[in-house]
Amino acid sequence: MIKKLFLCASFLLVQTYLVAQTVTLNNYGGWLESAFITWQPVVGAESYNVYYSGEGVLNQKIDNSLIRGYNTYLRADILGLKAGSYTITVKSVTLGVEDLGTTTPQPVTVLAQDRSGFAFANGRVPGGYTMDGTPKPNAVILYITEATKNTVSLNVTGATSNPCIGLQTILDGFKKGNDTRPLIIRLVGQITDPSYTLNGDIVIENKQNASSHITFEGVGDDAVADGWGIRIKNATNIEIRNIGTMNCNSGEGDNIGLQQDNDYIWVHNVDFFYGDAGGDADQAKGDGALDCKRSTYVTFSYNHFWDSGKSNLLGLSENTTSGLYITYHHNWYDHSDSRHPRVRFYSAHVYNNYYDGNSKYGVGATEGASVFVENNYFRNCKYPMLTSMQGSDVYNASTGTNDYNNNPTFSKEDGGTIKAFNNYMIGETRFVPYGHVSYPNPSVDFDAYVATSRNETLSASVVSAYGSNTYNNFDTNASVMYSYTPDSPEDAKTKVMQYSGRMQGGDFEWTFNQPGDDTSYAVNQPLKTALSNYTTTLVYVQGETPPSTQTLSSTNNTSQTVVEGTPIEAIVFTWGGDATDATVTGLPASGITFVKDATAKTITITGTPTATVSYTIATSGATGTPVTDSGTITLGTTTAGDEIHNFTTSGKTSTFYAITGNLSTSKGTANYNGLVLTQCLKMESTTNISFTTAQQGVLTLVLNDNYTGDLKINGTTYNAVAGIITLPIAAGNYAITKGSVSTTNLYYMKVAYDTAGVHNVKDVQVKLYPNPVFNTLHLTSMLNVEKVEIYTILGVKVLTVKGTLESIDMGHLSRGSYVVKVFTNKGTLDKIIIKK
Repeated sequence: MIKKLFLCASFLLVQTYLVAQTVTLNNYGGWLESAFITWQPVVGAESYNVYYSGEGVLNQKIDNSLIRGYNTYLRADILGLKAGSYTITVKSVTLGVEDLGTTTPQPVTVLAQDRSGFAFANGRVPGGYTMDGTPKPNAVILYITEATKNTVSLNVTGATSNPCIGLQTILDGFKKGNDTRPLIIRLVGQITDPSYTLNGDIVIENKQNASSHITFEGVGDDAVADGWGIRIKNATNIEIRNIGTMNCNSGEGDNIGLQQDNDYIWVHNVDFFYGDAGGDADQAKGDGALDCKRSTYVTFSYNHFWDSGKSNLLGLSENTTSGLYITYHHNWYDHSDSRHPRVRFYSAHVYNNYYDGNSKYGVGATEGASVFVENNYFRNCKYPMLTSMQGSDVYNASTGTNDYNNNPTFSKEDGGTIKAFNNYMIGETRFVPYGHVSYPNPSVDFDAYVATSRNETLSASVVSAYGSNTYNNFDTNASVMYSYTPDSPEDAKTKVMQYSGRMQGGDFEWTFNQPGDDTSYAVNQPLKTALSNYTTTLVYVQGETPPSTQTLSSTNNTSQTVVEGTPIEAIVFTWGGDATDATVTGLPASGITFVKDATAKTITITGTPTATVSYTIATSGATGTPVTDSGTITLGTTTAGDEIHNFTTSGKTSTFYAITGNLSTSKGTANYNGLVLTQCLKMESTTNISFTTAQQGVLTLVLNDNYTGDLKINGTTYNAVAGIITLPIAAGNYAITKGSVSTTNLYYMKVAYDTAGVHNVKDVQVKLYPNPVFNTLHLTSMLNVEKVEIYTILGVKVLTVKGTLESIDMGHLSRGSYVVKVFTNKGTLDKIIIKK
């Protein structure tokens, strides 16, 4: 009886525990053949299981890699769903036992993808999914994360060697076309360059085997191909979707490029962001965003182009207008400049796209192309449609005449023909319909033929001014054209803004609302900076080892030099992240002591040194990599006086500076601190100034008044501000040489020492200010700063900054203390910064 009571009590305790640990949901919803759910972390939970039911599926468990942890929540995405209603259940797992689970109180509605366009001609269905959105039979699904991109493994039929290890190596196996299992590759989170690419691209091939199908897709709203491109060649039945492409710096230059000999390709719901600047003037925003050549039966749909310079180049050297078919529909050309698309040779159907503030032009036709442009919405698109060497392409607005020598946009190529129907235009600069009496010679100098009905057949008498090319009427040819139902332009705009790009608009937010956004084709520098600084908020993927970080930061100067009898400035170290303790070696000694506060996780070093002392701080913890820092308290004598050299009074004679070069009194004057300086040292190729200082100080170089040129200090270029260069320096050897300009004139120089006697090499070489900070944290450094990472005191990374590092925007961060980790070519520096 007692045993039975004990078992009953144990069961009740376990049941009570399970009920108490059920998941609290944050958000959930359906999308295009997918669904998502987010929830709050459960204290003590070791993992989570997610199940879905609906449309003939009951309690189907999803893959671990679809469950991810973010800074403050968890998220799961369910892919490969047919359209319909579903419920989702999340269960936490503690000590190997699932809780009772929490189910969405309302079913989520999943929508079907829009499978329209030439990619689906002749009964083809590109990619690893069926027409209803579910995976094709025997599909292989791979998950690619930042942690697994180089180690993911698969045995591929016909590969040179097995297993194939790494993303591109697996795709190399499928290149031979021998493995016909449908392949679905899912990107999770922000993926930087894999260790093996092909000239900076991930390349997808399958030897045009019609039995092979490949989908390359992102999971959720934050999948990013960061720094690398995607190239398709010699391939068929390929689908790319739900990925953000940014900072592409591949050799080919395109975010996504269809290079050669492809058919039945579908690229959709992709966010196209800036690539790295190319070498040509028109490549400041990257090269092509989504280009296509020598490929046919292609659909590009529901993509979002964010201020792209050149969005869609179509055709290059095909030299035929036969058998080349492509569809562009429901794309958002969001302040992109040109090529929407620019068409050579092809039969292109361009419908239901949203042209939103385009500074150069919309659709362009050259080299005999036939382009049917229907039911699009053009808002402030400068030239909605252009045909090469005629109409608005050659129109000179200042003279009101056509200028065939200087104005062409299309490099004087022969024209094509655009058939237009039911397009809405507002805010355009010029559009010339065929035969419109308001324009001169409108049957020759026209932009497009505006049809009276969708099914109107164009006469052979409608020819391009250059090349005498005619429209091939592919869109009215039942043996060629597919079935589709276009939206009205107004409905298309709404649908495009709701569904283009990644799931629910993706995790990158930007609004074009500044004056000039509609008309400027220059790089939007704030947008460029935001993209360069982009970093995922993803913390871990379930099934992978969660990242662990031990942090150690310091305030004030970790190394100091003080005069005998003078106390040091207090040094405070704070440990955090996965560090659970920190230890000190080398102290107490020679008048320097420390106090450790385990609750505050701090070590405070104080005292008045009686001798030189060195010490080390080291973190420890069950997980994460230990961090160490060290310092030296040096007992000095007296602080050296400032080292000043005035070329007007002293020429090249100095006991501190070694000076070689030519003097001049004919280079004007400089004014500094009440001095009128008339003689200078000409900073030429053979000029050199060197000196050695044993202490921290500030170097000041005085050049001509208001001069903004530069000099090199230890090989690094520094620009003058109002004729003066000021630079904090550490103890060491220095050389001052000519900068990038032909000749600079130096009148005066000074090394001023810190009379407080506080010297710290790291703090001199890297400066972060102000502290506390409200919005913008500034950084100056003598070292090469590679990146900056910002962590909460608990060790959660909240920001990574690359590129231009003179200022860091912290305005979006919450108030509190943060660890700022500066990565330089000489190591790292941690500082605590308080955000107000």
